[in-house]
Amino acid sequence: MNTNKYKTVKVGIMSLDEFKKRTIAIAKGEYKPTKDEPKVWFRTLKSLAQVLSEENQELLKLITATHPKSIKELEAVTGRKANNLLRTLRMMESYGFVKLKVGKSNKGKAPLIPEVIYHSIKIEVNWN
Repeated sequence: MNTNKYKTVKVGIMSLDEFKKRTIAIAKGEYKPTKDEPKVWFRTLKSLAQVLSEENQELLKLITATHPKSIKELEAVTGRKANNLLRTLRMMESYGFVKLKVGKSNKGKAPLIPEVIYHSIKIEVNWN
């Protein structure tokens, strides 16, 4: 059974200054994040909306539904060029929404296999 099927990530919105203060406090041992705090942070709701645009949400749904074994296979399903897909997937990977696994090599370069890590998000906005 795929345990990822039910994973939810908590996403936080926090200004860069507040995020820096928080990171320094954590590094100094002055603050320890709790289990229920966001795991992924964005500076603005707008930046979150750009990463999880309708097109990117559809891409995540498609990956979940079709389980492509390579970017090339995903290219065929989406009609998007491989370099465009890879750029989008790498950006989403940097936020922890997607993982690009290296597949088994078949007489050449090993394929990258996209995998969706979270299937839902909860948003927390920090007004401080």
